[in-house]
Amino acid sequence: MKTLASIALGLSDNLIARAADVALKERRRLVLMVRETPFNLAHLRNMTSVTEMGGIVFPPLPGFYQRPQTIAEMVDHTVGRVLDLFGIPHALTPRWNGLKPAG
Repeated sequence: MKTLASIALGLSDNLIARAADVALKERRRLVLMVRETPFNLAHLRNMTSVTEMGGIVFPPLPGFYQRPQTIAEMVDHTVGRVLDLFGIPHALTPRWNGLKPAG
């Protein structure tokens, strides 16, 4: 959350925060995988600030709708979703194609 706060405030006080600052100012894709929960109000405000600047906040939370059988499948699902955000092809998890029509 310290790194998130640095990015949200534009501090650029270390290499990660500086790289994020450059990504945002050049309108490049920035995905932050914040992992500390539960969130407090300061965390939420910092996430909002980064989102308003064009970043994507992606907490690495497992999705259970595909009914994973192993922890590896849960990790693959999260990694696959992040790769999708960057347009990187993968075969880690099937993509959601919406609901199929009944009939």
